[in-house]
Amino acid sequence: MTAGFLLLLLVIITALAFDFTNGFHDTANAMATSIATRALQPRTAVLLCALLNLVGAFLSVNVALTVTNAVIRIQNEDGTPSPELLANGGTPLLLILLAGLVGGILWNIFTWMKGLPSSSSHALFGGLIGATIASIGLAGVKWVGDGTSLDGVVGKVIVPGLISPIIAILVATLGTSLVLRITKGVANRYVDTSFRWGQIGSASLVSLSHGTNDAQKTMGVITLALIASGHWHTTDAIPLWVKVACALAIAGGTYIGGWRIIRTLGKGLVEISPAQGMAAETSSAAVILTASHFGFALSTTHVATGSILGSGVGRPGAKVRWGVAANMLVAWLTTLPAAALTGAVTWIIADILGAGLGGMTITLLMVGIAGLMFARAQSRPIGSHNVNQEWEPTRQPESAGV
Repeated sequence: MTAGFLLLLLVIITALAFDFTNGFHDTANAMATSIATRALQPRTAVLLCALLNLVGAFLSVNVALTVTNAVIRIQNEDGTPSPELLANGGTPLLLILLAGLVGGILWNIFTWMKGLPSSSSHALFGGLIGATIASIGLAGVKWVGDGTSLDGVVGKVIVPGLISPIIAILVATLGTSLVLRITKGVANRYVDTSFRWGQIGSASLVSLSHGTNDAQKTMGVITLALIASGHWHTTDAIPLWVKVACALAIAGGTYIGGWRIIRTLGKGLVEISPAQGMAAETSSAAVILTASHFGFALSTTHVATGSILGSGVGRPGAKVRWGVAANMLVAWLTTLPAAALTGAVTWIIADILGAGLGGMTITLLMVGIAGLMFARAQSRPIGSHNVNQEWEPTRQPESAGV
């Protein structure tokens, strides 16, 4: 087995592993509010979310093509393939992709352990950017497009990441306020029952939209690996088997639950009523589906968190735990650079050891470190049985079990 083929296999396996972590990391985005208001039972919620993520992954490929074309500069200005990245059967590019995925996975598991709803998307892009810079320098990252459109990392990743939570907060604030005004004077028991049913529909829409955005990011990485190794020859389409594999991986991860983050989003930010929950979920779905249509690889976590915060702001007298929100903001701001640093370090290790041995080494390091973090998380387990326990504001998130 050649080093290039070994790296290709490692990239595909690791990419699907990242997709799996993306699934359980982001289940909360769709289902945290429905679980918190008891519109859905926890296990029913994650099963529904998994099925709709699976379906959503097949609805569009715009985001996948963004990952393929808008992060790593694989072509020269004249459109010819970059010999620096595609030499030796694409080994240099494959090593960058593998190191970037390792950075993304480790950050996903670290923030899951802490119960922090950080961005899986930014973890992936951060890992890829860090590995690319370590390998071929700043010029290897496609920061901007051709000047005529929003393209590259800035236009497709960073700008949407900054703007989307603000839009989500505004939309959810307006939606919550409007809903509460319309239902003013109606008995709470009728309002809550109706909106719990509505939440099932809105949470389903968020799950579907999550599949159209997040599952595709890994499709783009695998397609890039296939291009590097010569097994695929276009940046305008995604192989069918890649779509199927990524859809199944993210659906499987979603079904695991990611209960620690579900608890933080469902109980830690705002005490959510069914009306707020429906407003938040509908706002999230609208923003995510719009972004997916235009190929913006935004963070569904940022959108969902912004929507939940907006639902609290829009309800008079609601208690918003701004301290918890501040912890999330810190995680958001550190996600991309932390994953980039991890991606860069793992690329350096792999480069020193050589492509084949280096690739195996950083993969095993990732498995070992991830295993240690998982073991630590089990000292205070969170599951479907206790995800809806009352939030304890006097205790830190980790010691509260989230």
